[in-house]
Amino acid sequence: MKGTHLGEFEELVLLTIAILYDEAYGLAIQREMEKQSQRKVSIGAVHAACNRLYDKGFLSARFSEASQKRGGKRKKLYRVTPSGQHALTQAKDLRQKLWDQIPGTAFQFSWKG
Repeated sequence: MKGTHLGEFEELVLLTIAILYDEAYGLAIQREMEKQSQRKVSIGAVHAACNRLYDKGFLSARFSEASQKRGGKRKKLYRVTPSGQHALTQAKDLRQKLWDQIPGTAFQFSWKG
């Protein structure tokens, strides 16, 4: 398994795949990410992230049955692995730990100067 660092975009892709569960393929992932984040996401970036996450062992992949609707093509479907779930949990825990340490006055913006 390659390095286990999870970048922000990879984290979003992994979370989106978990949301989509059995329907997580490239275009569906892209559309759901755009819907959730309200920002444009390129299909190339989604595929690249999925490949990295697969190489890290955070995703498993399988092909769907060929369909006439797709001209006989099969979809590559992804699922989060236990290692992927662990990486997401670690990222969530780290973010929460940092948020919990912010003093209540940190976001009171009344500096003079």
